[in-house]
Amino acid sequence: MIMDQIDEFVLKLSKRRNTSTVSNPYLDADLVRNLTVYLNALNQRPGTPILLVGEALGFKGGKLTGIPFSSGQIFERFEHPFLQHIRDKITIKNIESENTATIVWEYLSAKQITPLCWNAFPFHPHPEGQKNKNRAPTAKEITLGVRYLKTLQSIFQNEIIIGVGNKGSQAARKAFPDKEVITVRHPSYGGKAEFIQGLNQVLGTKT
Repeated sequence: MIMDQIDEFVLKLSKRRNTSTVSNPYLDADLVRNLTVYLNALNQRPGTPILLVGEALGFKGGKLTGIPFSSGQIFERFEHPFLQHIRDKITIKNIESENTATIVWEYLSAKQITPLCWNAFPFHPHPEGQKNKNRAPTAKEITLGVRYLKTLQSIFQNEIIIGVGNKGSQAARKAFPDKEVITVRHPSYGGKAEFIQGLNQVLGTKT
């Protein structure tokens, strides 16, 4: 059963130890439960979700929620039916706003789209000893992340795969060399307009 595969997948994530440069949010039982709720809710939806591959969990976003491309604030701000569906089933102790998550769910809410969101590296990479900062995942970390990406795609059988930014696209291409990976601009650092334009081109929608 897919629910069993999801449980096994999340269990593997929860076994990685923290290091001086990587934090694993899934050492927290609440965040393990949040991710499990998220993935099971996606599995219960009809059709196959688009796979949206980003970079890594951010310290104000996925690190606090356990859900990629999210933040505590998006569950309070946006009336997307999927967010409403899982809102009361998850636990978020710290409500923060995260720029990328806000831009992504602003778009998804407007278009009523619910993708499977994941990352090149499914943990929180940070500078040495600085847990409240973000850094880009290394090539070695992306190689590790590819294994998780392959497993997740094998569970959900995503046909449309979108890499958000260079790191997300790089990981997706490594994971799926025989599939088409579409690249869109990462929305941070002034990339919001190009991100929206890129998704509109892929999904055939208008601004």
